[in-house]
Amino acid sequence: MLDKIILLADIRYAAKTPHIPAQLMAPTGLLSDTLARPLRDLRISVTDRCNFRCSYCMPSEVFNKDYAFLPQTSLLSFEEITRLTKVFVAHGVEKIRLTGGEPLLRKNLEVLIEMLAKLQTPAGKPLDITLTTNASLLARKAQALKDAGLQRVTVSLDGLDDATFRRMNDVDFPVADVLKGIEAAQKVGLAPIKINMVVKRGTNDAEILPMARHFRNSGVVLRFIEYMDVGATNGWRMDEVLASKQVIDRINAEFPLSVIDPNYLGETAERWRYDDGAGEVGVISSVTQAFCGDCNRARLSTEGKMFLCLFASQGHDLRALLRGDYSDAHISAAVAHIWQRRSDRYSELRASLPPDESPPSDGSKRVEMSYIGG
Repeated sequence: MLDKIILLADIRYAAKTPHIPAQLMAPTGLLSDTLARPLRDLRISVTDRCNFRCSYCMPSEVFNKDYAFLPQTSLLSFEEITRLTKVFVAHGVEKIRLTGGEPLLRKNLEVLIEMLAKLQTPAGKPLDITLTTNASLLARKAQALKDAGLQRVTVSLDGLDDATFRRMNDVDFPVADVLKGIEAAQKVGLAPIKINMVVKRGTNDAEILPMARHFRNSGVVLRFIEYMDVGATNGWRMDEVLASKQVIDRINAEFPLSVIDPNYLGETAERWRYDDGAGEVGVISSVTQAFCGDCNRARLSTEGKMFLCLFASQGHDLRALLRGDYSDAHISAAVAHIWQRRSDRYSELRASLPPDESPPSDGSKRVEMSYIGG
């Protein structure tokens, strides 16, 4: 008899086998967790690989040539991703965000987008399909992504100064090529484009105003993200966090701002508009102003584990059901059972503790952002 080989990369994070209730209930689209938060947003990681080595996400001293990424056989196929997405949509999901790693490294990603674009909500509306990328490959792929049905992109860009940007991505990638990717996305209509800048005090905070000046009057929405304690490898320290309030104060001193209402319930960014009509900026303040109270996001890892929080340490192995003898009705019941018991609110708990102290855990290491996307 052959021994079964289990690759360590495939069991990197703990995952429970989902419980399937004895009575299978049809989805109603009104699924809520223990804090009355609905399920509306699904973030799907299509690869755990990235061609950048940003220190706040995939530091090169950890994610080096010896790091064991997931084997190809572990990844969900496009058919499996689409099947799971249909289950989530029946429970109320309206927005899909494709993430990574760097999602454009996944071969033939436009095929998956085309498959997802054919899905509709129970009310007959198309899904809002978006993608987060470092834009290194965006210039050559923008048209194909748009043609497949992608609606918008969010680009990670941590500064305009080339030396600063190359230092942040740690692979000597030029900022000019990212800007070309943004331009290509605008040209084909992947809009409105959002730019996410992770701000680390003392590293790239001098880029806040240059970024604001550059993207004013461009139609691009620039958002500043507080440096977060995601995973276990980025060496997070509270003294490297620049509070969103200080970011807004810096911009407001040069370009007066006024706060505006969120686009929808559960939006992560606080929105501000330029008083002179030059557009808007946003801040995502998960460290200093936790927004767990209306978090409506589930996350699906590259190999099919469902996570309920960006700061989770344990997932739920939906792939085991996909590749087992289970129907969509069984999988739907399992997803409902998981979400209805969700109580995650890591950022709120962290905010109640002294600086640099994290909420207690079960001893498992927190999942890395590159594994389930931001």
